[in-house]
Amino acid sequence: QAQFVESGGGVVQPGGSLTISCAASFVIAEYNAILWYRQAPGKAHEWVATITRHGTTWYQDSVEGRFTVSRDDAKNTVTLQMNSLRAEDTAAYLCNAADKNYNTQCPWGQGTQGTVSS
Repeated sequence: QAQFVESGGGVVQPGGSLTISCAASFVIAEYNAILWYRQAPGKAHEWVATITRHGTTWYQDSVEGRFTVSRDDAKNTVTLQMNSLRAEDTAAYLCNAADKNYNTQCPWGQGTQGTVSS
C-alpha cells in the first residue's frame, strides 16, 4: 500500500528552524502533487504546502516566506524546510500524495512532531 514515513521533527525555540522529510514507498512522480499538512492536538488536518510533479509550489499564507518545500524524485522524498518558527507552528507534520484534483490518495501516517517552545 502506498504510504509515507515522515521524519526529522524535534523541539526548537521560537525563531529556530527544522527540516522535516517524508519518504514514499512508491514513485512520487506518478502523482500530480505532494502535500504537506499539519495537525495540532484536538484539531483537524491543516494544509501547509504543495509541490507539484513539475516543481510548482504553494503555501498557506501563515507560512509563506518561512517554509520551503522541495522534492527529490530519485529518492522519492519530499522535504519541508521550516524557518522563523513560531509557537503556533507546533503540530504533527504529515505528507500525502494528491491526484489531479488535489485530493489526498494515501492513508495518513504517524507524522513527525515539531514543537516550538521557549
